[in-house]
Amino acid sequence: MTPERETAVRERTPAGATATTRSRPRLDQPRPPRRRVLPEWDPEAFGRLSERIARFLGTGRFIVWMTVVIILWVLWNIFAPYELRFDHYPFIFLTLMLSLQASYAAPLILLAQNRQDDRDRVNLEQDRKQNERSIADTEYLTREIAALRIGLGEVATRDWIRSELQDMVKELEERRSGHVVFPAERPRGRDVDDR
Repeated sequence: MTPERETAVRERTPAGATATTRSRPRLDQPRPPRRRVLPEWDPEAFGRLSERIARFLGTGRFIVWMTVVIILWVLWNIFAPYELRFDHYPFIFLTLMLSLQASYAAPLILLAQNRQDDRDRVNLEQDRKQNERSIADTEYLTREIAALRIGLGEVATRDWIRSELQDMVKELEERRSGHVVFPAERPRGRDVDDR
């Protein structure tokens, strides 16, 4: 323990406590970062790389190149001079390489599929929310149209105004000709048939 630390411990200890007590970690301060044994990587970058590899593994170009490499491998190990052959007839090293490639390809494809499932889930949730908003907007517009239809029932139509004007012209002509018709004799207002 450093001398400064011992002084700080002695200053904090009560009078009856022993001064040699080990200092406890303070709870009001964050712990120092621990050393990591394993290397760190960005999971998003690793996911993007795995998707690119999985996309390449699913193309015809990969199948053609893989076929060319296997054919060249087999031809070299059959027809090359014996000293230059690196994988003799049962082609055990080729089998090992193909199984190694398959053992890495399968998890990369699964990782890419999981990422696609996550994207699909987010898109589905966004579509669901958009549909809910569209339904709410449609219901609102339906209520507004119904209110407009009810309001239009009380609005003067062109035919009603025309009939009222014709009635007024008749009334004025009758007054001018000397035959007076009082308004109480003829009911005024809008009839149901005028709509």
